Amino acid sequence: VVVVSSGDPGVFAMASAVFEAMEAGPAPWRDLDVRVLPGITAMLAAAARAGAPLGHDFCAINLSDNLKPFALIEKRLRLAAEADFAMAFYNPRSRARPDGFARVLEVLRAACGDARPVIFARAVTTPDEDIRVVPLTEARPEMADMRTVVLVGSSLTRVIARAGVPFVYTPRSAPA
Repeated sequence: VVVVSSGDPGVFAMASAVFEAMEAGPAPWRDLDVRVLPGITAMLAAAARAGAPLGHDFCAINLSDNLKPFALIEKRLRLAAEADFAMAFYNPRSRARPDGFARVLEVLRAACGDARPVIFARAVTTPDEDIRVVPLTEARPEMADMRTVVLVGSSLTRVIARAGVPFVYTPRSAPA
């Protein structure tokens, strides 16, 4: 049996579901030969297309509240912003959850209080790929869907304007 996930199966994908089933299932399942082969995570593919926005400390947060309460997502957002991490968001918006990403943007605007760059990377590495870079103040919920990874810079993240999509990077060092 093979379970195939897009991106990396161990990052917000099906490998965890397989292990959850193994742990909850019959004892002999624990002896099954399970191999998780790494892939390219959506956040790393998106970051590479944009430049190097995850060039310093960063975190990844799954914004789906299907398996955890939104209060926990909100707490993690605030703490990540307070720690000045660049952030990568998976599952920002879906038909079943059309309003959650608007709440995420409100939390970020309150916690960050600046015009940090936000990268909307949709369908990266496919013919439908679309990369948009906007300041946090201009980010809108409808810019994301389930095929979009959203990257938010730290306070140190820089944008290099150029023809087409700008380069976005976060310096490797932080001031003392």
